Amino acid sequence: MRRSGLAEWSKRILLAALILLVLAVLGAWWYLRGSLAQLEGTRQAAGLETTASVARDAHGVPVISGGSRGDVAYATGFVHAQERFFQMDLLRRVAAGELSELFGDRALPLDKSHRLHRFRARGELALKSMPAADRALLDRYVAGVNDGLHALKTRPFEYALVGLPPRAWSPADTLLVIWAMYFDLQGNLESRELARGWFRDHATEEQRAFLAPESTPWDAPLDAQTIAAADVVVPAAAPAWWGKPNGADAGAPLKMAQAEFLNTVGSNNWAVAGSRSDTGAAIVADDMHLGIQLPAIWYRAALQFPDGKGGQRRMVGVTLPGAPFVVVGSNGHVSWGFTNSYGDYLDLIALDGKALKAAVVHEETILVKGAPAVKLAVRETPLGPVREVLGRSYAVHWAAHLPGAVNFNAGKLESADTLEQALAIAPTLGIPAQNFVGGDDKGNIGWTIAGPLPRRGATGVASTYPMTADDAAGRWQGWLAPDEYPKVVNPPQGQIGTANSRQLAGEGAALIGDGGFDLGARTHQVRDDLTALGPKTDVQKVYAIGLDDRAVFLTAWRERAMAALDARAVAGHAQRAEALALLKDSWSGKASVDSVGYRITRGFMYAVYDLLYGGANAQLAEIDPKATMASVSARWPVVLARLLDQQPAGWLPPQYADWQALQVAALDRVIAELTKDGQPLKDATWGQRNTAASAHPMASVIPLFGRQLKVAPDRLPGDQHMPRVAGPTFGQSERLVVSPGHEEQGVFNMPGGQSGHPLSPYFLDGRTDWLTGRAAPLLPGPAQHTLTFTR
Repeated sequence: MRRSGLAEWSKRILLAALILLVLAVLGAWWYLRGSLAQLEGTRQAAGLETTASVARDAHGVPVISGGSRGDVAYATGFVHAQERFFQMDLLRRVAAGELSELFGDRALPLDKSHRLHRFRARGELALKSMPAADRALLDRYVAGVNDGLHALKTRPFEYALVGLPPRAWSPADTLLVIWAMYFDLQGNLESRELARGWFRDHATEEQRAFLAPESTPWDAPLDAQTIAAADVVVPAAAPAWWGKPNGADAGAPLKMAQAEFLNTVGSNNWAVAGSRSDTGAAIVADDMHLGIQLPAIWYRAALQFPDGKGGQRRMVGVTLPGAPFVVVGSNGHVSWGFTNSYGDYLDLIALDGKALKAAVVHEETILVKGAPAVKLAVRETPLGPVREVLGRSYAVHWAAHLPGAVNFNAGKLESADTLEQALAIAPTLGIPAQNFVGGDDKGNIGWTIAGPLPRRGATGVASTYPMTADDAAGRWQGWLAPDEYPKVVNPPQGQIGTANSRQLAGEGAALIGDGGFDLGARTHQVRDDLTALGPKTDVQKVYAIGLDDRAVFLTAWRERAMAALDARAVAGHAQRAEALALLKDSWSGKASVDSVGYRITRGFMYAVYDLLYGGANAQLAEIDPKATMASVSARWPVVLARLLDQQPAGWLPPQYADWQALQVAALDRVIAELTKDGQPLKDATWGQRNTAASAHPMASVIPLFGRQLKVAPDRLPGDQHMPRVAGPTFGQSERLVVSPGHEEQGVFNMPGGQSGHPLSPYFLDGRTDWLTGRAAPLLPGPAQHTLTFTR
């Protein structure tokens, strides 16, 4: 009896445990379901002028329409909050230095570095000078965000995990979202200035001219076929740090972290004039390269509202959750896209004791989850906040700090009817300075800089090295006027393309400066692809350029690797012989997922970099963790190629018998890295390394549902020095091609869906298109769900 009773109670306990488990799962599921966006129905909304609606298609892409621009801004804010509020929250907190409030002291170092800039305080000041019409539009967007957040049945699931309620959205938060993009797009300028300061102190003028050239033969400027390079000879001797070990065992396998960091160069845009298009209108293409994550950074939408002339204006493209505008897309008359301009928009100004004493001290309070608040004293000078580096004090003089760095002028692009009007608006935009490429329905195309360009003192030329307070170039005098900006309009070849390299060969280049231009190979390949389209083309052919993964730039590096592995080098070395065979046979001429030859070639280039720059990089890391010789000049592959081809004796590190020995040592490092876990070299494909495993930021902290926030690893073709930029965590955040006035022909894809919610059918919708390169329609399809707002 006792045994049977004990067994019976055991069954009851087990059954109860199972019931509790099921209830817990159901409760979690119910909670998650409660934070799904409302797709249908009618809602009353205070402050509406007329009515508004959100009509989603089968992929969750909405047409947001209303009787006024303010009503559309309200509905846009509502939708952003319901689908992406946590993403918006992270963006504002990144900019303001407020992540520790959610994530504890592990976020404190980042918060301290960002709080130095006091962007929340700057945002409150910016609001006071915002034009009334812009402020009214912002207030309607903010009202929509907060109503959308409160309309969810349960708070967004991420807040259950962090244990805090979501904080209401404020007008300053939208400005902070723009400042978050300053960090994303110009956040390496400080470390670059520091790296170049070290470089100036540890190399002669001749060595600096050689190692950090102002251009390369790969550059494809908009105003010339090439850039006439200065006649820079190889100096007789290398700097003292050249070829020195980086502090680790010189024979250790190559660490790929350096190569990972150097992956993050990106964004392409190009335009074809109407004289070459099948419709007579321009064709504009854009793919912005950013971190690949879930949810995707962009939110697709079509916005429709009265144009003030008795008609309707339809905007289509991508929005950034947190702001009410289409960032890249088309308004029916003009289409445009952005790439990061990589100009010099930050100066480090060395301060003396007098300047430091005059600094104003602001006490910032950083809230830290699970710990006492941290006080941070920020010293501010008229040139910017003070940063201490190895005993030196610098003012961080950054364009992001100046009045006008953020504004709502992006809304003016909505009413631009011609390219000429758009090019006049672009310089006034309060965004990180971008390459603006646009085209209109009349067939015109053009380029300029969108965003603020500093008016520099003295010569007006940017300095790429830290300066002293006496340097007049470091004292800016506001912004350049729009009519002073460089621009290129309707070039005779009927095409324009930018890809983060130097834009101009002649006049105007000095106004932009060099804030870390790419070496030009990607731009060069885009230009050649555009030329190859011939006298007439269409949207689909223009789109295909973004999928070009041909290894044009690395082909010469493959040839160098094969030449180094001659009969003498491979004799008695089976792995070298195998590597040579793979370089010959496992090479498609592309960054193909199944190519071992491509991976060896790429690794070889970076291994040479590591062997020659490793000692310098070790010293630079003590100054700033992001400071490297690659940040001194992204043109280093061209410099190293010249050395390997010319083989000057004065630049050969003494530990190598000859230049072939150095190259073989680099290849040995690559082989060791690719086979370190016993993997056969033949299995070390490019796809194995270039694998994206996108995940939601909270995926690692959910034991039960974490898999729902991740995607299976995807092997990606493409790489950095070609149009199809792709890396494990970085790449084409969207692909958009559109002809203004012919938006029905437009194509689009991006690496994630519309929703940030794992239970939404729109969480990953469209990712397969992005992976395969399928050109999906840009315009939303027929409405499947409609949500209406009334007064």
